[in-house]
Amino acid sequence: MQKASKIILGIDPGTVIMGYGLIAIKGNLISLLDMGVLKLSVKDDPYQRLEKIHSCVCSLISIHHPDSFAIEAPFFGKNVQSMLKLGRAQGVAIAAAMQSGLSISEYSPKKVKQSVTGNGNAGKEQVLKMLQQILSFSDNPQHYDATDALAVALCHYFQEGNISHSPPKKIKSKAGSWKDFIAQNPGKIKST
Repeated sequence: MQKASKIILGIDPGTVIMGYGLIAIKGNLISLLDMGVLKLSVKDDPYQRLEKIHSCVCSLISIHHPDSFAIEAPFFGKNVQSMLKLGRAQGVAIAAAMQSGLSISEYSPKKVKQSVTGNGNAGKEQVLKMLQQILSFSDNPQHYDATDALAVALCHYFQEGNISHSPPKKIKSKAGSWKDFIAQNPGKIKST
């Protein structure tokens, strides 16, 4: 018997560009439902931007009726003012989800990358390529914020224990030098 469909909304918070991504799960099939960005003008009053973030998240929830909400945690940078602004944007998005009765999950950027690619230090292009492979789409979005949000949603799916689709764990090499690598992998040497 096939499980009922489940929808996860992922958010990559930002004060200028907020990314969003939604995935649908039906049985063992994961599919891309929607992804995009909300572009905000830096000329707008900061509180107007927060209101637009809240409205956008409420609208996405109203349209797609997600079952869960996942958001990327802000990374700790050197600019305290940027961190405060990002924290406000994140808080407004979380408040919109809570207002709709959704459970909230927060993931660090490193955790999201690790979950989706198997490498916590993966670049944005690596994340995009893995998302394209897992979710079977070929579009290259104009902004990585959209794919970052989609990765957050997929990370949440994997963190709920759905490991049948998760990428393989990164294999850590114990080789300390080329000499050690060659000793551990004699079949990889080709004579010319």
